[in-house]
Formats: sequence, C-alpha cells, structure tokens
Amino acid sequence: MKPDQDDDLAIFAAGGAPALPPASHQDHVAHAGARIWYAAFGTGAPVVLLHGGLGHSGNWGHQVPALIDAGYRVIVIDSRGHGRSTRDGRPYAYELMTSDVIAVMDSLRLDKAAFVGWSDGACIALTLAMAAPARVAGVLFFGCNMDPSGAKPIEALGPVVSRCLERHIKDYAALSATPDQFKAFSEAVSAMMATQPDATATDLAGIDVPVTIVHSELDEFILPEHAAYLARTIPRAELIVLPGVSHFAPLQRPQLFNRVMLDVVSRFA
Repeated sequence: MKPDQDDDLAIFAAGGAPALPPASHQDHVAHAGARIWYAAFGTGAPVVLLHGGLGHSGNWGHQVPALIDAGYRVIVIDSRGHGRSTRDGRPYAYELMTSDVIAVMDSLRLDKAAFVGWSDGACIALTLAMAAPARVAGVLFFGCNMDPSGAKPIEALGPVVSRCLERHIKDYAALSATPDQFKAFSEAVSAMMATQPDATATDLAGIDVPVTIVHSELDEFILPEHAAYLARTIPRAELIVLPGVSHFAPLQRPQLFNRVMLDVVSRFA
C-alpha cells in the first residue's frame, strides 16, 4: 500500500486522522439546548466542513491543511452530541443540526459559505441548501442518502467499518462531555438515520444552489443508483464516482479525495 493510502483504516483505527493545525479561532455557540463547538483556520473564501455520524471534526485532518494551502478560510463544526459539542434530551433531527450550523455561521458573521459534507454532514449541508439557500455557495455531497430507500441494508459490520467505529468510540471518550455515554449517543443517532432524511423528488428539484454528488465505488452504506438519482433530480447537479475507495475515502486516499474536493470547491467560490 502506498504511504498516502489507508484503505483498510488500520492507520486511522490506531491513531486517528492527522491532528488539525492550530486554529485561528475556536469556541462554543449556545443553541437550542446544546453547546456547539467550532474552529476556524486560514483566510479567504469560507468553506465549512461537516463530518459524518458518530465522528467529529478531527476526521477532516487530511482535508483542512489542503484547503488552507489553497487559500480558503476553513470552518469545522462538531455536530451536536459529537466530539466537543453537547446535546440535550430531544431526539436527533437533521433540521435541528442544520439550525446549529446556521447558529455557528451567525456567530462568525458568515453570510455565505461553500459546504463539504461527508455522510450525515452531507445530509445536513443539503438540508441547509433547501432551508436557507442564500447562506450556501454550493454543496459537495459525499456519501449519504436523502431518503431511506437510498441506504443499503447492513447485516453485519465489515472490518473497515468496525475499525472506524473503534476509532469513534475512543475519540468520543476522549472529547465528549459525557464520555461514558457512547452507546446511548449511538442509539440516538441511529434512530434518526432509520427514518431521516426523507426528502421527496419535489424537494430535491427545488434546490437552487450548485451541488456535486460524490459517491465512492465501494461505499458500504449508500446505493450507487441513489447517488445517480440525486444527481439526476437536483437541478444542475453532477455526479463524480471515486474508484477503489469506500465510504471513508477522505481517510483512505486523501490525495484522491482532496483533488476532487479542491476542484469542486473552486467552482463555488
């Protein structure tokens, strides 16, 4: 395996993604019963990175430096209950997490940004594009479904998914304000994923911001025909398929993912 590859996620499982660089600013925003953690890096046109379910912003360790080097201001946000962000007792909902992102943008006085979303983060970004299109310059939507029919049935965790989950459990214990509650947290997120999102074709057809659907050839969770459906249904959307990688492409082959990410984001700026 090449040094820049981690196809089996052994490196990620052992030590996580590379550490994020020093932030120019980081803080929590109090919103809707939670404290939402964020950090900002660099200067230039803003790009918001939204991580996947059960993970945290540190999973973008390969992508933040690439965007900074390309001249962007990068903002990462820990979704409510994830990483350094807290949650209250209400059920998880993508609309609620979308409102958290808007609260962070308001705190930073950020009128508009490009979004790169991975898995749950992709759903949050596209939900934001539907709810508040004036705040969204464009969305790179990677590895998620927008209705329950788009998800593959999961009968058993494969070794790659198991290694990722192992890392998430360790990171949750190290970062969370409730380090012993991963099981309850995971069950609450899974309950949301079972029925949400549930966007209709009409909802998708009303999206009026640039969208690029990025799908991995070997994605463990999302049906390829669903990615094609999203690209076909969202006006002016395009579909990019990443060969030889799975749902964890930003970790497995960061050079491949970053090349696509930088090209897509450059069109949103």
